[in-house]
Amino acid sequence: MISAKEALAILGGAEQICSAEEVAATVRRLAGEIGAALGESHPLVLSVMGGAVVFSGQLLPLLDFPLDFDYIHASRYGNETQGKDLQWKVMPKENVAGRVVLVLDDILDEGHTLAAIRDKILGLGAKSFHSAVFADKAIGREKPIQADFIGISLPDRYVFGFGMDVRGAWRNLPAIYAVKEC
Repeated sequence: MISAKEALAILGGAEQICSAEEVAATVRRLAGEIGAALGESHPLVLSVMGGAVVFSGQLLPLLDFPLDFDYIHASRYGNETQGKDLQWKVMPKENVAGRVVLVLDDILDEGHTLAAIRDKILGLGAKSFHSAVFADKAIGREKPIQADFIGISLPDRYVFGFGMDVRGAWRNLPAIYAVKEC
């Protein structure tokens, strides 16, 4: 955990790369795309904690079709900046067998976490798996999974805000920032 002083210093030196208005418009667009594709399927929507909580909270009220909601908690990062082995903290409580499942996540970085989630959900017998990410990071190499619904593309920089954290802080920002490059 970092101190408030450290968190403020990080934000003070960061570059805003997506405004709060752009974030809101992106979420509205995604809601329309998801509704058009899955609106008649009564999907089970799973939010990936903790990063997708802000994205999910903004998106769900804009989805104008019946759905069931639950969450999962799988992480490779914790409060670190480098991914490690995937840790399942919470499996879906809802039965996914035979269901159309939509997983919401904050960012598709290298794709290992979302690919593992897809494999687990399909292994539990889901009828189909779909994913929506607020952001897709352009890392310059192939990923093991591509999201079905993508909000924005971000540069290959360490980003935070709108659910994404920097050393555990700043998930609560309405805009997206990139850590100052050294």
